[in-house]
Amino acid sequence: MFQTGLVTLLLGRSDVAAAVDIGAVLDLLAAGFRTPVAEPAPLRIRTDLPGPGTATCLMPGLLPDVPAYTVKVNAKFPAAVPALRGVVCLHSLADGELLALLDSASVTAWRTGLAAALATHTLADPEAHTLGFVGAGAQAATTLAGLRHLRRWSRVVATDLDPARAAALPAEVVSSPASVAAAADVVVLATWSREPLLGRADVRAGQHLTSLGADEPGKRELAADLLAASRLIVDDVDLALSGGALGSAGLTADACAGTLGAVLRGELPAVAPQSVYSPVGLPWQDLALCWAVYQQAVGAGAGTRVDLLG
Repeated sequence: MFQTGLVTLLLGRSDVAAAVDIGAVLDLLAAGFRTPVAEPAPLRIRTDLPGPGTATCLMPGLLPDVPAYTVKVNAKFPAAVPALRGVVCLHSLADGELLALLDSASVTAWRTGLAAALATHTLADPEAHTLGFVGAGAQAATTLAGLRHLRRWSRVVATDLDPARAAALPAEVVSSPASVAAAADVVVLATWSREPLLGRADVRAGQHLTSLGADEPGKRELAADLLAASRLIVDDVDLALSGGALGSAGLTADACAGTLGAVLRGELPAVAPQSVYSPVGLPWQDLALCWAVYQQAVGAGAGTRVDLLG
């Protein structure tokens, strides 16, 4: 569904949140992961800026059977609120028409959280029903929303530098990452940490951990001994080496068991005695979220319409 005329739809944070159909996005994400990796690989360009920030561009986001593509431009400033600022451009694949401009912080939080939920649900023991979070910000909230859509959880615990934020997740507040690992069968880490928060001694057999913070060079949430002792699944091996969990921990590709796409295609078993999922994020995931949100917003008459060419 496209809106008619050369009009661009502006979708801010509240517009995106209101238009997220969790089931529809999860379906698009699952289909995207099952699609074999396209050639040539999409571009992920990142540069340090003078001062505390970084700039990143991801393009193009492409999915089979979706007649559009995305280009995302982000600025990351860890001390800012929000820390991520930018836009995602949704273009028609037929003629490049700019269909929508979406707030990238919202898009990134939702697509990363729902992709993480899909991966966590897929890789964790089906009988695991206790869930823990290390870091309780926006990324944790969207991951929790996706995980609650996929299975029932008997207990949710969390730790955060701000205990009130952990309580508002909502979750039972505990004191440390190690306390989360002791209480939960499934642990999701979503922080800006550059030092490992959990090591091999902190986890036990049968646990699954999803680490979302190791998405840029130097960011680390899990120690190398824990990664080496676990079955490590990533979204892209090359990215994990250059800017993700493998590279930041000084590990080689041999430490990685494979990708989530291979698991969802049935090429690798889903459940292992101890597993870790650590994604970097791929451009097509932005398209999956943006396309579902755009369709919903057009149908509901939501957003603000502007004629950028007028």
